[in-house]
Amino acid sequence: MSEKLKIAIQKSGRLHESSLRLLKECGISFDNGNDHLKIQANNFPLEILFLRNSDIPQYVEDGVADIAIIGQNLIIEKDKKIEEIMKLGFSKCRLSLAVPKNMKYPGLTWFNGRKIATSYPNTLKKFLDKNNIRLEIHEISGSVEIAPNIGLADGICDLVSSGSTLFKNGLIEVEIILESEACLAAKTDVETKKKILLDKLIFRIKAVLTSRNNKYVLLNAPDKKLDAIKRIIPGIKSPTIMPLAEKGWSSVHSVINENDFWEIIDQLKENGAQGILIIPIEKMIV
Repeated sequence: MSEKLKIAIQKSGRLHESSLRLLKECGISFDNGNDHLKIQANNFPLEILFLRNSDIPQYVEDGVADIAIIGQNLIIEKDKKIEEIMKLGFSKCRLSLAVPKNMKYPGLTWFNGRKIATSYPNTLKKFLDKNNIRLEIHEISGSVEIAPNIGLADGICDLVSSGSTLFKNGLIEVEIILESEACLAAKTDVETKKKILLDKLIFRIKAVLTSRNNKYVLLNAPDKKLDAIKRIIPGIKSPTIMPLAEKGWSSVHSVINENDFWEIIDQLKENGAQGILIIPIEKMIV
């Protein structure tokens, strides 16, 4: 039987759909029917395991799965023998302390002697110990936001993305404990044969992530401004420049970073660029 790389992803939850989408963008084909706990990729030696989120770090440490797509927060909370390989750029959030919004919050000392509800007791305890705060931690597995409203706790420690759930439950975020996003993680001693497969998967993921952060740009520019435009959009090595049929003009092709998009466009226009066309990049290998 040929060697397969086993990857664990959430059976359900905020990382589930984005994890499957990433694998598909990496050119990995599979049938993800409902209620399947394990599926085989059709064109890559990969087995996908759908597991409960909180169980994933233990399964990776035990070798049931070789790698996983999980939140950085879970790696920190579970403290298993697994390591982060690379950030994946989605499901960004933060683990924060929140209190009732009508509470006058003076600072961290407010939490001394209080009761806090959380699904992340280990991470919370480390934070509290570091800041010399003593309180009672009430561990619950879900619906943490409701705890203050039913008298179970004075505040909460939970993941926050937009903050809308806190607002709906009459809470306000007061302290950020850590920032988190989805990442690719692996056990610390991946077998040599599987490490080769892992490296191939990482190569594909990097190509996908790089393409998401960059755009392909085509434009027409006056020849007298080409030196300035080359400085604005140098590309990976250098832009492609081809003369147009109209004398004194050239077509310029290059790549720009998504974060610098509008600033670069303004600079190009200031230097006489016309007919600027921006195209998404499906894959990008550098």
